[in-house]
Amino acid sequence: MKQLTIRDLPPEVERAVREESKKENVSLNRAVIRLLKKAIGVREAKPREKFVYHDLDELAGAWSVAEAEEFDRYLGEQRRIDEELWK
Repeated sequence: MKQLTIRDLPPEVERAVREESKKENVSLNRAVIRLLKKAIGVREAKPREKFVYHDLDELAGAWSVAEAEEFDRYLGEQRRIDEELWK
């Protein structure tokens, strides 16, 4: 991002920026940016919405309790470490 240097800042402007910074609990830099955006009509970017998709709902979570337990049992067998192979 670009940087600007502002010279001869009037004391009342500095005071207003510092008050805004303290009130909003943000840095002086962030306060200046917010105030400039507001003054020239630039809106803050909205956070992106999170979408919840339901196109795979029929597949996910479709196992019975018995099927899930069987799957976990097979995974457990695969996760066993054969100590002889690691010597």
